[in-house]
Amino acid sequence: MAEAKLYSFTGANDPQPTSLDDRLFAAHVNKDLLYRVVRMQLGNRRQGTHSTKTRGEVSGGGKKPWRQKGTGRARAGSRRSPIWVGGGTIFGPKPRSYESKLTKKMKRGALAAALSDRAESGNLALIDHIQFDTPKTKSAVALLNRMELSGKTLVVVATAEYDRAVKKSFTNLPTAKCIACGGVNVYDILRHDHLLMTAKAVEELTERF
Repeated sequence: MAEAKLYSFTGANDPQPTSLDDRLFAAHVNKDLLYRVVRMQLGNRRQGTHSTKTRGEVSGGGKKPWRQKGTGRARAGSRRSPIWVGGGTIFGPKPRSYESKLTKKMKRGALAAALSDRAESGNLALIDHIQFDTPKTKSAVALLNRMELSGKTLVVVATAEYDRAVKKSFTNLPTAKCIACGGVNVYDILRHDHLLMTAKAVEELTERF
């Protein structure tokens, strides 16, 4: 059974071990599935607006540069030929969509694999709740330092806990990112060294799963 340490926001008690849902935190880590989901996420973010001009789109080139024969030079029909400077581009990029799709089952399996990888490696920490009265970066830094989360950390809170004070407290930290439970995804989990989740976020994610 998967377990993780549950910390108190006030720091009153020592962290207590708590059991987790094996469907989410003790699943098989399928690396190929993780790769496919991350590739899908990054591809869907691309705008695909890159474009180059072919010889038919480059301005100019309406007149034949010189006559066909008798000049001693190679034959040329347009100044906008791809082999000329300022000419068109052959097989250049054109606007396209990089969007790809995967089944819901594959997405759920990849999310469970990412969560299980963090739990198995000991980089998953739980906290009973996170609540700040006002946005204060110093408070967020003190919380992460007390929990010894020194690397890049992804903080996941429940939807009801995701208010302005919590969000703004982590915004200025280059090594931390705070998101609501509804936005948790495979890419963000894998690109951070540590995963910090509130107890309500774990419950919400388990119910959704």
